[in-house]
This record gives sequence, structure tokens and C-alpha cells, in this order.
Amino acid sequence: MGSIAGGGATSRRKSSGGGRAGGTREAERPATLSIEIVHPEIERGRITSALFDFDGTLSLIREGWQQVMIPMMVEVLLGTPRHEKEDEIEAVVTEFVTNLTGRQTIYQMFRLAEEVVKREGRPLHALEYKGMYLRRLWGRIGNRLAALEEGRVHPDDHLVPGSREMLEELDRRGVELCLASGTDREDVLREARALGLDQLFGDRIYGALERYWEFSKEALVQRIVEEGNLSGPQLVVFGDGFVEIQSAKAIGGIAVGVASEEARRSGVNEWKRRRLIEAGADVIIPDYRQHARIVAYLWGEVDVV
Repeated sequence: MGSIAGGGATSRRKSSGGGRAGGTREAERPATLSIEIVHPEIERGRITSALFDFDGTLSLIREGWQQVMIPMMVEVLLGTPRHEKEDEIEAVVTEFVTNLTGRQTIYQMFRLAEEVVKREGRPLHALEYKGMYLRRLWGRIGNRLAALEEGRVHPDDHLVPGSREMLEELDRRGVELCLASGTDREDVLREARALGLDQLFGDRIYGALERYWEFSKEALVQRIVEEGNLSGPQLVVFGDGFVEIQSAKAIGGIAVGVASEEARRSGVNEWKRRRLIEAGADVIIPDYRQHARIVAYLWGEVDVV
């Protein structure tokens, strides 16, 4: 593995977000973080399309969703007749929630129902579990979204640092940008609009559907490749979950793992990093503060140093 060393200059966030409130932006931390090259042999310089995951990859509105979903599921499983100790259940739940991250939320709820049956319980329908989870999640994130929509906070405060600049640089280079999320599509549209990202993606924003079987990231990646008549290295996928990374590698694309520290908004989340490498990521980044160097590497303009 190699890395590209970052520069040391500080910068300020661009004033954006449609004239929203927020005042003068504070200076970003120096860009001293590295870009980790896991697979230096990938073919670079041919990218024409880019697919981004949303939560944790760009948006931080739903930061902490795992701390809502996992305890809820543990609570459900502790109510079954043949449950294990709480810490053992938590380990099981954490594993499958993690492995299913990036898929539509309903699939995590299907798995919860299966785990209830394994413990001789009587499960609710997966849609009921999903509703239970979303109500609890809204209690955590509702104020964040309201503050954004009312202009009380700056959109960049709820973005992975450098996201806007990264997207604008790719757009400047003529890359077609797509957004895909396991979150319900109407919620993705609303949150992307609140963050001021919707215009960069246009009508290429995808999310979970009520007819859940009609959407998946795997199918979307295949569709992008087929409709664009792309060869693998022409598509780069950015994500912090298994699904989008594996989907990119399945068609020979470039996979950039975003090992973001969502709460701190700084540094590498080592647990994410390990999982993303396991999933097949070619490059690992903590965020997009070094967006110019990330793009330069992907375009073959700089090499590992």
C-alpha cells in the first residue's frame, strides 16, 4: 500500500447553500491526512461517471443511525423466548447491520425478523420494524434537518468535509454524477436539497422504493455501465459501506472507500477502513479535504509518493 502525502495549507469552506445563514465559515484543519492506495495497479485516467453513496459518504444528517438501529434490534431480540446474553446479541446484530449497510433499510429489518424466528419468537412484519426504527431515528435527526431547511445552520456543517468541492471538481471535469442510497428516495431527495447538493446530481438521485425489489445499488451500477456503454475503469464509486464497494469491483470499476469519522468530522475511522479494504476498496480516504489530490490521482496526474 502507498499513500499520497497531503499539503499543509489551511483553507476556508466555500460559502454555498443558496444564501443560507451560518455567518463566516471557520477555517478547516490543515489537510495533513493521507490518501491510502490499496491497489496501485488499477487503471486510472478514464473516468466519465461517478456514483456516490449518501449517508456517511456525503451526508452527515443521519450520523449515529447505527446507535438507533442496533439498540432497537437488541431490544426486540431480548424479548424472544430463547435469547442469548445482551452482549452476545449486540455482537450478532452489529455484524449483520454492518454487512447490510448500503442496502435498503428493509433488508436489515428482514434479517431482524429472521433472527426473531431463530430465537422462537413471533416476528412483526419487516415494514413494522422499519417504521419503529424510523420513528426513533427521527427523534435523533429531526432537529438537524429542520435547522438546515430553516437556514439556521450552514449545509457544510452536515457534510463530510470537502464533499461539495469534490463534487464540483468532478462536475467541472465533465463527470456524470449519480447518487444512490439505501434510505427512502423521498428522504434522500429532501436531505440532498437541504444540503444544496441536488442540483449537482439532477435527476440521477436514487433511493429505496416501496416496491423494494425494484431498486438495488448492484442493479444501478450495472445500469450505469450498460446505458453509458462504459468499461469498468470509466466508473468510480465512492462509499463507506460494503455494498457499493463490492458492486464497483464486480464490474471492474474503481472503488474509493470513505472511512469517515462521522461524529468528529476528522480523521480515519479505523473500523470502517478495515471493512472497506475487506470489501475490495482500491483507495481509502477519510474525507474530501484533499479533493484536488484525490482527483489528480484518479486521473493519473500524480502517482504514489
